[in-house]
Amino acid sequence: MDPGHPFPYISDLSLNLAVVVNDPVTGEHRFARVKVPNLLPRFVVMPDGERFIPLEQVIASHLDVLFPGMEPGTHYAFRVTRNADLTVEEEDADDLLETIELELRRRRFGRAVRLEIDSNVSEEILELLSEELDLDAADIYTFSGPIDLSGLFGLMSLDRPDLKDEPWLPITQPRLSSTDPDEPVDIFSVIRDRDVLMHHPYESFSTSVEEFIRQASIDPSVLAIKLTLYRTSSDTSIIKSLVRAAERGKQVAALVELKARFDEKKNIGWAKELEKAGVHVIYGLMGLKIHTKTTLVVREEHDGIRRYCHIGTGNYNPKTARLYEDVGLLTADPAVGSDLTQLFNLLTGFARDPEFSKLLISPTTIRPGIAELIANEAALGAEGHIVLKMNSLVDAALIDSLYAASQAGTRVDLIVRGICCLRPGVPGLSENIHVRSIVGRYLEHSRIYYFKHGAAGAPVYYIGSADLMPRNLDRRVEALVPVEDPLLQARLHEILDVNLEDDSLAWALGPDTTWSRVLGTDQFDTHRRFEAIALERRF
Repeated sequence: MDPGHPFPYISDLSLNLAVVVNDPVTGEHRFARVKVPNLLPRFVVMPDGERFIPLEQVIASHLDVLFPGMEPGTHYAFRVTRNADLTVEEEDADDLLETIELELRRRRFGRAVRLEIDSNVSEEILELLSEELDLDAADIYTFSGPIDLSGLFGLMSLDRPDLKDEPWLPITQPRLSSTDPDEPVDIFSVIRDRDVLMHHPYESFSTSVEEFIRQASIDPSVLAIKLTLYRTSSDTSIIKSLVRAAERGKQVAALVELKARFDEKKNIGWAKELEKAGVHVIYGLMGLKIHTKTTLVVREEHDGIRRYCHIGTGNYNPKTARLYEDVGLLTADPAVGSDLTQLFNLLTGFARDPEFSKLLISPTTIRPGIAELIANEAALGAEGHIVLKMNSLVDAALIDSLYAASQAGTRVDLIVRGICCLRPGVPGLSENIHVRSIVGRYLEHSRIYYFKHGAAGAPVYYIGSADLMPRNLDRRVEALVPVEDPLLQARLHEILDVNLEDDSLAWALGPDTTWSRVLGTDQFDTHRRFEAIALERRF
C-alpha cells in the first residue's frame, strides 16, 4: 500500500495472502495483498499423488518472484465474508425480478462482516485489516490450519475406495415399482388407491416426485399443475416437465422464490425459462419467502375433478435428494387437495384469510397449532409423549411450551440437527426433555412432528417444510400436512425410533449447552439401518 496503491477491494470469500514487503533500498515496510486464484485447484498434488499442499503455501514460497528486487517478509492467509442479505423494498418495486437482479449486482460490494485469518498474524497487520474493513474484535476469527476447506471436495476424485462410503443407489418406492421396466406404473391410480410416503435418499426422488410431475405433464386428463420452487438443480427433469405441460396447453403455475439465499441468480434463470414457455410464474408474496415444498395436480376423471398432491420436507432438487434425508407424501385426500388449492389461490392471486381444514400454514396456524398439540400432551402428564425432528429449534414461545410440558411430567424427545436454543435436562425446568443430533453420511433434513395423543386421543404426525424458528413461523410461507394412514404413521414412527436408538452417529445436548458423542456398544448407525430397511422393503 502507498498513495498510488490504496487498500484493495477484497471480494467476498476470496482467499488472500497479507504480505509484508521490505524495500532493501529505502528500508520501508509495506503491506501487499496477493489474491489466491480461484481458477486453480485449492490443493496442489505432489508427484507421488499422495501428498497435497494448499495453494497459498505454494504461492507464499515464491513471493520473491511476485516482488522482484524486494524482500518479502511475513505473510498470513486471510478471507473476508461480506453481507449477503438483499435489501429489497418490495413495496416500492415495480418489478421484483429486475429489483433482485440489481441487488445481486450490488451484493458483491456488501459490507465486510467477518475476517478469518492465520492465528500467527502480527498485531500490525491485524489492526490494518480491521481498520480498512471496518471490523470489530468480535468479527475476527483466527485459525491455526488452512482457511476455506471447501477445496477438500477435490480429494473425492482420488482412487481410494477404502476411504469412501459404498455408493448408494436409491430404490424405487415399492408401490411405485412397475413389473415392466419399459412401462412406468400409473402413478395416479396408485395414489388414488392409497397415500404414498417416500423416504429420501433411501427411496428414489426421480422415480417418485419427478415421475409424478412428468406423468402429469403428458397425461391428457390433467388440467393444471401448480408447484412451489425454492431450490432446484440443473439436472432436474421438473423444469422440462413444466415446460412440456405448458406447451401442451395445460394450466401451469410455478411459484419461484427469487429470494432463496444464494440461489437468487439460478432462480431468476429458471423463472425466465418458464415464462418463455408460457408458464405462469409468480415471484412470491410481499414480505414473505415461499418455502413450502408443494405440488398440486388437477385431473379430470370419470367421476369428476380430482386433486393429487405432493407435500414434502425437501426441495425439488434431485441433486440434494441424493444427499439430504427427507420425507414426502403423495395423496389424493380431498381435504388436503382443497387446502392446497386455497394455498395456491393465496400465492398466485389475491385472497384474504383462507381457512385450512388439515394443513398447518405459516405465518398463521403452525405456531398455534403446534403449541396446542404440545399443551394437549402436557395435560396428560407422564402419559404424554412428544417427539419432534427438525433442523433447528429457536422459537421462544414453543420452547416455553416444551418446558411447560416437561414440568408437567411429559417426556419430550427432540432430534435437532442444527441450532437448538432449548436447554435440556435442567432440574425443575427440562429434566424430561432429551435432545440429540444425527450427523453422518446424509444431511438430516426432514421435519417430523409426533404427538402421542394428538387432539382427540389418537396419535398425530405432521411432516412439512417448517422448522420451529421465528423466520419459518413468521416470515415464510410453510406447510405441514398430517399423515393419517396407520401404515404410513408406522413408517414415520420407525424413522423416529431409529434416530433415537442410534449410538454411532448421535450427539447429545447437555444442560450446559455442550454436545457430546453418544457412544454405545451396539454401534447402531441410522443411515446404514435405513439403507438396510429400504433393501428389505424392496422385496
